[in-house]
Amino acid sequence: MRAIWKGAVSFGLVSVPVKLYSATESHDVSFRQVHASDGGRIKYQRVCAIDGEEVAYADIAKGYETEDGEMVILTDDDLADLPSTSSREIAVEKFVPTEQIDPMLFEKSYYLEPEKTGAKPYALLRQALLDADRMAVVTVALRQRTSVAVLRVRSTEAGDVIVMQTMMWPDEIRTPDFSIEAGEVKDSEVKMATMLVDTLAGDFDATEFEDDYAGAVEALVKAKIEGGEIKRTPTSTKSSGEVVDLLAALQRSVKAAQSARGESTADDDDDDADEEPTAKKAAAAKTPAKKSTAKKTAKKSTSKKDGTTKAPAKKATAKKTAAKKTTAKKAPAKRTAAKKAS
Repeated sequence: MRAIWKGAVSFGLVSVPVKLYSATESHDVSFRQVHASDGGRIKYQRVCAIDGEEVAYADIAKGYETEDGEMVILTDDDLADLPSTSSREIAVEKFVPTEQIDPMLFEKSYYLEPEKTGAKPYALLRQALLDADRMAVVTVALRQRTSVAVLRVRSTEAGDVIVMQTMMWPDEIRTPDFSIEAGEVKDSEVKMATMLVDTLAGDFDATEFEDDYAGAVEALVKAKIEGGEIKRTPTSTKSSGEVVDLLAALQRSVKAAQSARGESTADDDDDDADEEPTAKKAAAAKTPAKKSTAKKTAKKSTSKKDGTTKAPAKKATAKKTAAKKTTAKKAPAKRTAAKKAS
């Protein structure tokens, strides 16, 4: 795990330096919306509801909608003036009985790990919470907002650990707006309900339960993969797009560096490859300077009095040059062929 926050728990004159870790993670099965025919992902545009135009991220602002539908635009300067805090302190306000905290108030859980210098006071606070059977109500600044939370002790395979659980504000707990009219409940019915409770009574063990839906989805996907029922799209993996972009960037960098030095670029070499494969093979072992000189010589020799086009002349000259660089015996034959072609 990676620590997401560092600070200190303070109660009285005692300070316990700690690290904060997320204690939970979601394993919900998620799906992507795709085109049924080819598996391509569906993209959504940021379109203004008034003019129908697509809006760039730079032009998007935060808005607060009033009850009557009016929109108030808030700028970054407006938000900067709001009260915020960056304190690195988990301040204990009071210790309260465990049964007084409604579980509905709990929001997110974090593990607290002590720094080496705070191991002893951490152990003392942990033992005090266990002995008193109480939770510590604390205030803490997370994401620049002050939140109310509780500290309690949780037993794990690694030992007893202090857990911090952030809490929702009281006005965030909704009150049911319905009533239940059950009518008259008979004593015999209550007795049977109590017997049912006693029959199913037991201790809670989280390992007895499993996510059947997630397991079924994984089995279904595995079966389709083994049966070849998959869609391979150019953007099926995140890494493929990144590699292509990186390769293109490297190629552009090489081309720019070659141009700055006056060398032929990779694009020029590709254009000449179809017209003069023999000359390209013979010049592969030459230095860039010699390659450039060979090209200049080829251009001069393409001027003919009979008005022939440059492309055939370039081929003949390229073959003549390549022949000179390979063997002396083949040179006359190549030259004769060049003259006939012209």
